[in-house]
Amino acid sequence: MPQRKSLLRLLAVLVALAAILILTHAWWLPGLAYALVRFDAPQPADAVVVLGGDGFGHRILKAAELVRNQYAPLVLVSGPEGFYGYNEAELAIAYAERAGYPASWFVAVPHPYSSTSGEARVFAPELRRRGIRACLLVTSDYHTRRAGRIFRAAIPEVRFFVVAAPYPNFDPASWWQTREGRKLVFLEWQKTIASWFGL
Repeated sequence: MPQRKSLLRLLAVLVALAAILILTHAWWLPGLAYALVRFDAPQPADAVVVLGGDGFGHRILKAAELVRNQYAPLVLVSGPEGFYGYNEAELAIAYAERAGYPASWFVAVPHPYSSTSGEARVFAPELRRRGIRACLLVTSDYHTRRAGRIFRAAIPEVRFFVVAAPYPNFDPASWWQTREGRKLVFLEWQKTIASWFGL
């Protein structure tokens, strides 16, 4: 009998917790997404680094806009391989050119990696070789906190300002209401937690 009472108490506590979570979801679910977002105001810098993984052109166009507004003189474009025989940097630069930006603003940095930590390993010697001391790091808004942390740890002598390229399918205030939003938040949290353990 005491065991049954304990189980009933546990069940009542679990039901109460579930009810609280459901009733307060509009408060804590946005917090899960906003915790992924941490960006800086653009500052004058020696270069812009635009990270790969966009596929829609939001990042490269944001980087081009920063050069147009004279925050930096050039854009170093991350180029993971594997896009139908092209690397992403080539495709991104061609996309920016079609949008009216001069090719001379962009430098492709091809590499074999598909992770942010891999990109940081590639850009560490590249930024040192170019004498870059301040850099605008452009990525999608949901990726800003993790990308900034990884690049600052990998290249501590460079001052990074993380600039967010808005991603239309990511709205921190209502991400759980769309399939794309749920995928983005869960995947980014998975990658964030893995990065805490050096994975």
